[in-house]
Amino acid sequence: MPDFDKQSYWHQRFESETAFEWLIPSSTFMPLLEAFLNELPGSDARILHLGFGTSDLQVQLRARGFVNITNVDYEPLAIERGRHLEMTAFGDVTMQYITADATNLASVPTISSQKYHLVVDKSTADAISCAGDDAVLAMAQGIHQTLADDGGWISVSYSAFRYDNPQLPFDAKVIARIPTAKARATDPDIYHYCYLLRPKPKV
Repeated sequence: MPDFDKQSYWHQRFESETAFEWLIPSSTFMPLLEAFLNELPGSDARILHLGFGTSDLQVQLRARGFVNITNVDYEPLAIERGRHLEMTAFGDVTMQYITADATNLASVPTISSQKYHLVVDKSTADAISCAGDDAVLAMAQGIHQTLADDGGWISVSYSAFRYDNPQLPFDAKVIARIPTAKARATDPDIYHYCYLLRPKPKV
């Protein structure tokens, strides 16, 4: 199995990869986000996009009218790809791009000093899970610390059990099951899962 949790894997991959969508296209993800985007306080709502890789999700979020988007990836080559993609789409670069480890967000002042209204990831937690449950917990704790009180985290995963860890500081629920394509009609039904995670109530 590839070392999805290792930066070296992504560096080698992104040397040649310029566009790839994990699990579902961004055009499929955006309608799932729509109800939550409508709840945001305005076009300047702070959005944190974790593990953007070579996806075009951030471009679609900007095209939707949002102007305060921070894109984070483990691999510097993703930063180059993301900035180039935005420049190609809009003729300028206004979004923020940060090289950082999603399991250690607290170490990045430009992230930890903010409170985000929405955090999104598309299979980033899946990749991080290759390093074990503690890594996913560290990611969740970092998100929790940077999330606004009324904020939410929306995550797409291939796992129906990705956020079952009782130590997570979030209540998680599946808001959509996305069927995967079948090679044959007799193939079993397999789904990807879109989660909404909200901070657990303070005791």
